[in-house]
Amino acid sequence: MILLSAQNISKTYMERRVLDQVSFFLNSGDKVGIIGINGTGKSTLLRILAGAEEPDEGEVIRANGVRISYLPQIPEFDAHGTVLEQVLAHLPADLKEAKAYEAKSVLGQFGLTDCDRDIATLSGGERRRAGIAAALVQPSDVLLLDEPTNHIDNETAQLLEDLLLKYRGAIVMVTHDRYFLNKICKQIVEVERGSLYANEGNYSAYLAYKAQREADAAAAERKNQALYRRELEWISRGARARGTMSKDRIERFEQLKNRDIPVETGTVQMQSVSSRLGRKTVEIEHISKTIDGKPLITDFSHIIARDARIGIVGQNGAGKSTFLKMLTGEVLPDSGTIVTGETVRTGYFSQECEEMDPDQRVIDYIRDVANIVMTPDGPVTAAQMLEQFLFTPELQWSRIGKLSGGERKRLYLLKILMSAPNILLLDEPTNDLDIATLTILEDYLANFSGAVIAVSHDRYFLDKIATEIFAFHDGICTRYTGNYSDYAEKVTPAESPVRNKKAASDKKERTFNGAVKLRFSYKEQREFETIDDDIAALEQQIADTETEIARSSSDYVALQELTEKREALSQTLSEKMDRWVYLNDLAERIANGETVQQ
Repeated sequence: MILLSAQNISKTYMERRVLDQVSFFLNSGDKVGIIGINGTGKSTLLRILAGAEEPDEGEVIRANGVRISYLPQIPEFDAHGTVLEQVLAHLPADLKEAKAYEAKSVLGQFGLTDCDRDIATLSGGERRRAGIAAALVQPSDVLLLDEPTNHIDNETAQLLEDLLLKYRGAIVMVTHDRYFLNKICKQIVEVERGSLYANEGNYSAYLAYKAQREADAAAAERKNQALYRRELEWISRGARARGTMSKDRIERFEQLKNRDIPVETGTVQMQSVSSRLGRKTVEIEHISKTIDGKPLITDFSHIIARDARIGIVGQNGAGKSTFLKMLTGEVLPDSGTIVTGETVRTGYFSQECEEMDPDQRVIDYIRDVANIVMTPDGPVTAAQMLEQFLFTPELQWSRIGKLSGGERKRLYLLKILMSAPNILLLDEPTNDLDIATLTILEDYLANFSGAVIAVSHDRYFLDKIATEIFAFHDGICTRYTGNYSDYAEKVTPAESPVRNKKAASDKKERTFNGAVKLRFSYKEQREFETIDDDIAALEQQIADTETEIARSSSDYVALQELTEKREALSQTLSEKMDRWVYLNDLAERIANGETVQQ
């Protein structure tokens, strides 16, 4: 069944035609990943599908009654209001009460346990998690997600991945997270030069298909070039079109001469640029840092090797970015010292893209750093570097104000690299960068002669670039040898809540000898049938108790008893909600016909 279709869609932004007569069809159960270079129209396509933006041409047709839930790149919340209120804000009034405990459960899984907290006090990562919760609790047949893993930590990304794998409706997501694309998506749609190219299968299948497609096109072009040279030589000898065969050869020559030559897919081919790094790099001695009473790092010492490849992981707010800022000198440790060698030249790519003059031209922004840089292949101009970084000659002379958010991030990254650092500090470099840029950045870092320290939630990126992992947890930084996958195998359950929950769940499921269908026990079946009523009754009891508290404000003894009763009921309700999540998850797995092994 077709849930929605976009037919002959066109869209132009600032004289750039990002979508040109494209069509897209979504069927029940489809899991689609949309990829492409920044600025090609991925988010625009998603907004048009969601109805948040109108196309210049074409139309979007949605099936009768189809329900769409949309997560934009920047979640839209009111300036103030509780987290729970904002998560439920887009639901009809009659659904808000019914969905409240589900919303609290999802928020709790994402680490937002205080649902009465003002939305204005949330950090960027916390707002992102609240936005994801809002999209997930809204009843939907289609889930549209724009960069869902941006600004969230590795544990939350893993949890979101598990939730999406259980989602029964159709999913369309714009993401650069290649593990996400591999595990969740069954179709990849690439947006390139205003067109859409659909490929069945996950991201690995797409890569294989694209490599074969480009190889076939290159082979066909080599054949045409050889044929063109032969026909050109024949024409140059003064051929006359007197016979039928001569006319045919001349027509063939003209066709070859005027043929459409395949355009190479744009890639970032960045030569390694760095300055000489002496023997002394950065020496960290017994540093500690506490912010707002929360210890972020305690008595940590380390000497950064000249060729270090360090990946930094940890939950949001664990102190990862603060650690990088201490290495730059922007933030000072409470105790301990950080000594930097005389030859160290730090390049710091921060999460927050620096302020750019919207009226400045792209090429002038780079020339402010350097007009010519030296690479192993010789001198390269700013214009050449920009072109290698996917900025066409035309785009180089455009004003920065015309660039998309992702293009500005790419330009900012180029500026950092153009400064020829010998120690690179990268704070969430994968946020808002497209896969093409990330792929070549990974290759660039592999050949970079200095040290690299990267904070990232992108597991694929860390697997490619890291040889050592620093894990921040409860004020302690623990070092692990290897990339992210190596770290994930070694990490203890206490350090990985998601891993711990999954291990506990796996242990519960191993109940029978041999593979048998998963099913409720008699007690679980009875509990599943009555738990909704039990939760509703508890919520009513809490409401009644709060009414009694308001009436007994002058009776201290009664007030104390009622307050204790409310706290006990709230604790019972919290336990019931956790049980509700478990039973509903079990019901879904039973419905999907899952089996278990002892």
